[in-house]
Amino acid sequence: MRGLTGRGVLLTGGASGIGRATAVRLAQQGCRVGILDIDEAGAAATVAACPNGAWYAATDITDRAAVETAVARFEAEVAPVDLLANVAGWERFSNFLDTDIALWDRIIGINLYGPMHLHHVVLPGMVRRGFGRVVNVASDAGRVGSSGEAVYSACKGGIIAFTKTMAREMARFGITLNVVCPGPTDTPLFDEFKSATQDGAKVGAAMARAVPLKRIGQPEDYPGTIAFLLSDDAAFITGQTLSVSGGLTMS
Repeated sequence: MRGLTGRGVLLTGGASGIGRATAVRLAQQGCRVGILDIDEAGAAATVAACPNGAWYAATDITDRAAVETAVARFEAEVAPVDLLANVAGWERFSNFLDTDIALWDRIIGINLYGPMHLHHVVLPGMVRRGFGRVVNVASDAGRVGSSGEAVYSACKGGIIAFTKTMAREMARFGITLNVVCPGPTDTPLFDEFKSATQDGAKVGAAMARAVPLKRIGQPEDYPGTIAFLLSDDAAFITGQTLSVSGGLTMS
């Protein structure tokens, strides 16, 4: 894809799942990859899987000061942040009336405040340079809702709306922002869902049957789309939301 080689890309959630697969793909495309994640062992494995390695900082994205420090280090040690991919996410599956505010705060901190911190810290540099591309990984839960994921769905719906707004505000500075919405995907988070659900294996199989392509997603199903939206091939695309879900959500 055009325009990725040599670009500095900062990616959250790169220690596993979609984040790891995306970090490896962007490294293969010639990007200078930086990973922010709290899972040091997982991030180390991702760095080892990236051609020519990658940069990593143990970072809690819910902590604004930690994000500022990590971004400053990446730009001093590697490259300006030309590209940003917010992939990190977390959920605890439960009916809304069975949840408490402490759980809400954690879900909102990771899935909403985390990406907002990254935007607020990274976008000023993109504005100064007159260039930037951002991809936010939300979820189809943010488009159509999902039982047992009320607060998570609210966060992901918020990220979709936030991205559209920022796409309008940033367009005059040559910055594009888009959203990728995965459907059910075979990640550690999905394993937690199955473990927390009665007859989890049967539920997982039923979810696969509901997908027109008759399977749930794999982490490798998403990096090509994310890389495309970060590339110059997508230079005239901004403010868009794309479901990558095997046809589960069509619009």
